[in-house]
Amino acid sequence: MKIFFNFIKIFKMSSNKNALIRYKTIDNCLRNRTKLWTLEDLIDACSDALYEYEGKYDLVSKRTVQLDIQNMRSEKLGYNAPIEVFQKKFYRYSEPDFSIKNIPVNENDIKVMNDAVQILKQFKDFSIFKEMNGVIQKLEDSVYASKQKAIIHLDKNERLKGLEFIDTLYDAILNKNVLKIEYKSFKARETNYYIIHPQLLKEYNNRWFLITWDEMTYLTLALDRVISIEKINAEYIDKNIDGDHFFKEVIGVTVSQRNRPMNVIFWIDKNNAPYVKTKPFHHSQEIIEELEDGTVFKISVQINFELERVILGFGESIKIIQPTKLKKKIIHKLRIAYKNYEE
Repeated sequence: MKIFFNFIKIFKMSSNKNALIRYKTIDNCLRNRTKLWTLEDLIDACSDALYEYEGKYDLVSKRTVQLDIQNMRSEKLGYNAPIEVFQKKFYRYSEPDFSIKNIPVNENDIKVMNDAVQILKQFKDFSIFKEMNGVIQKLEDSVYASKQKAIIHLDKNERLKGLEFIDTLYDAILNKNVLKIEYKSFKARETNYYIIHPQLLKEYNNRWFLITWDEMTYLTLALDRVISIEKINAEYIDKNIDGDHFFKEVIGVTVSQRNRPMNVIFWIDKNNAPYVKTKPFHHSQEIIEELEDGTVFKISVQINFELERVILGFGESIKIIQPTKLKKKIIHKLRIAYKNYEE
C-alpha cells in the first residue's frame, strides 16, 4: 500500500504541469554536458520553457528551482537523480547517461499503476476531475488497465445536489475570490445571502461542505443547500486553514470556535466493541476498561450533531457514561424514538 500511495502522491504532483515542465527542462540542461550550468542558467532555462508554454514571462524564483533539484534528487518523485555540484557553482549529472525519462518501470510498478488507475477512474464522473479524464485514459492505455476489472470500489453519490458547485468553489479557494452565496438550510424558512471568503472543501458521510469565513466567524455550509454563487469584487481574507488541525477536535464537520473538547466516556457491548476498536470514533479514542459484557472507551471531542448521530446509530449497543449533559440528551432522543413506535 505504501507504494500505491506514493504513486498517488506522484500523480497529484504530476498534475502540476509547470513543475513537470521545470523538471523536464532541468533534465535536458543537465544532460547537455557541452555547457556548464549554473543555478542562474537553470532558472533562465525554466523561465523560457514556461514562457513557451504559457505565453507570458515570469522569472522562476531561485527557491523554486532549488526545490525542484531537491525533489529530483529525492525518492519522493521516484527520480533519484544523481545531481551534483562541482567547482562550487556548476550543476550536472554525476552519471552522464542519466535522464529522468529513462527510469525503468518494473512489473510491480505496472501493477501499482493499474490499481491506481482503477481508483482514479471512479472519480472521473465528478466535474472537478473532468480534466483528468484524458490523463487517466493515457495511463489506462499505458498499463493495460482496461483488461482488469475494478477490485476497489469507493462509495460516492453523483446525484447528490450541490456537486455542480464544487468547480466554482474550488477555483474560488485556489484564486482567493470573495463570493456571494444564496443559501437555505433545512431549518430556515427563507433564503439567506452570505458574503464569504471560502477556505476549504470537506467531504463527510457522502456529503460535501464548504468551510468559509464571513468576516466574523467560520461557517460550515452544505453544498446541497446552496442555491446560487456569485463572484464579487472584494479583498479576500485568507485564514490559512489546515484541515487536519481545523477538524482535529470533532467528529464530522461541525466545529465550534467557542466550545472546548470534552471527555466522552461510553460503553459498547461485547458484540460491537471489536468494530469500535478497529474503526475508532475519533483519533483520540482510547480503551478505559475491559468488562465481561463490553468495553469502556474515551474520546476527547466537541459535542456536536455528528457525534450524536454516531451514538444513536449504535442503538442498544452503546451507553454514554459521561458527560451527563450528553447522556441526558441521548436519553431524550431515544424516548422520542420510542414514542414513534408506540401504537
